[in-house]
Amino acid sequence: MIKVLKLQKAVIAIILGIISLVVYLLLREQKEDVAVYFLEASGLLFILGALMFLYPILFAKKDGNGAVQLNPEIDPDLPDPEAPANEQIRP
Repeated sequence: MIKVLKLQKAVIAIILGIISLVVYLLLREQKEDVAVYFLEASGLLFILGALMFLYPILFAKKDGNGAVQLNPEIDPDLPDPEAPANEQIRP
């Protein structure tokens, strides 16, 4: 089951990586020595964001058929609400 919170954290990490990359580019133009640290932080945030994107996919719960449930809001144990109701015919 893909956790929505994990994916939100991954998006935030990627956005912070982009912001630190922009800060690096601005500081590099001014010949600042601190710019290298922002580049390192940017790379680290990109790697963490990518791993957070992969984590729910790699460790998703599988059902009896080996299929993975990708929608966290649907419980696989409950009957399908969109399925047509079985009508019983009385003699």
